[in-house]
Amino acid sequence: MKLIGVVDTTFARIDMGSAAIEELKGLGTGFKIVRRTVPGIKDLPVAAKKLIEEDKCDIVIALGMPGSKPTDKMCAHEASTGLIRAQLMTNHHIIEVFVHEDEAPSAKELSWLMDRRSREHARNAYDMLFHPEVLVKNAGQGLRQGYEDVGPIKER
Repeated sequence: MKLIGVVDTTFARIDMGSAAIEELKGLGTGFKIVRRTVPGIKDLPVAAKKLIEEDKCDIVIALGMPGSKPTDKMCAHEASTGLIRAQLMTNHHIIEVFVHEDEAPSAKELSWLMDRRSREHARNAYDMLFHPEVLVKNAGQGLRQGYEDVGPIKER
């Protein structure tokens, strides 16, 4: 039985963890979900590392919403660096799912984007564990999580 860790934050303006979990539950069986919630994005790296080392998760999805101010963007960069470091320390993938508060022009569109990106990355994590051939098939296709895909560059 595989374990998928989901860690999200109270700072986000929608429940990104529940969106990812709902998506995962619709994808199949053969796994259990372990969820943790932390205050903010800088807390994600240690929570993800603990999910891997202490809870024995095979992969982790780390979800957060950095704010729009320069300080928030710096914090997002630091959190992202921490997540990369946790991956290297544990030899496990941690799928970073950040939606910056200024990525959408309205609260309604931001909510839609946060939900959609959470769900699409949940599918990516599932495929990484159970169907890696799907990712190989999609290599170079210009796929985006959240907004519409941009597609591949046409060959000459």
